[in-house]
Amino acid sequence: MAQNVYGPGVRMGNWNEDVYLEEERMRHFLEKREKGELLIQRNRRLKKNILRPMQLSVSEDGYVHYGDQVILVNPDHVLGEEAGAFMRGDLSLCMSPDEVKAQLSDDLEIPCGVSAVQTIVPMGRNTFTILSDRANSCDVGQAVVYGQNFCLGIAAGLEGKMLYLTSDHRNLMKSSVKSWLQEVTLTDEVTHLNCWQAAFLDPQLRLEYEGFPVRANEKIVIYHCHTNRALAVHRNLSLRTYFGKEVEIAAHTHMDSHKVEKPKNHWMLVTGNPRNKANTMLDISKPIAEDPCAVEQAMGFNR
Repeated sequence: MAQNVYGPGVRMGNWNEDVYLEEERMRHFLEKREKGELLIQRNRRLKKNILRPMQLSVSEDGYVHYGDQVILVNPDHVLGEEAGAFMRGDLSLCMSPDEVKAQLSDDLEIPCGVSAVQTIVPMGRNTFTILSDRANSCDVGQAVVYGQNFCLGIAAGLEGKMLYLTSDHRNLMKSSVKSWLQEVTLTDEVTHLNCWQAAFLDPQLRLEYEGFPVRANEKIVIYHCHTNRALAVHRNLSLRTYFGKEVEIAAHTHMDSHKVEKPKNHWMLVTGNPRNKANTMLDISKPIAEDPCAVEQAMGFNR
């Protein structure tokens, strides 16, 4: 009967090669850790930059100005004709880098995607700066008026780098992921495709308000100048992003039977709270007369 005559200290097979491979793997790991190229290190740096707390601009006169840092919020509204899961609450426009490419490089991908997330906390990924376009040079601090071109830039917590909200006509190679409508992305190129305009919410008064300053923290419609499509959020079309479940952003004008933009095209340029710079104006509780939900609750409709 055959017996194992080898002791536990005897090495068998390609033991020398295995030792060298293990040492090479450890040396390669230490080199990547020293250079900061490990996936966990890149993941921490990206989240540190994008999720860095930001401070919004405080509007002293109630209007939006060039150079202000704001967040774009789609106010909460009830479910319409959309089918499927519907995300409620106030949604803010955020940058959404690709989940795989974000871990392979320290630089953000260009173009970078955008999405809407259920938060109004100012951070690097949702704080935009209102900039002037090249054709109409406006001074910092000048009020933005209805019908005037402006750009929306985001630094995303990265020093010395600015990305611009842009869009273009859809084609077979470029469209939004779920709805197949006009895509909205972020780019580092300064072109005419980065220009947007604010339109008054009521179409019957839109012409009269042309040239008047845009009020902060009030509902408006944001149109893309080149394609004349309104910025829209699709609360029923969820996306899997680097930060979890979010919803799609596209450029498309959704009209009702009265030729009025639907709530999915309504946006607010939210500024900072002068009482607490870490909060926004939406964090200030509204008077009962201005809050429909509070009025219904006070009158006993929700019982």
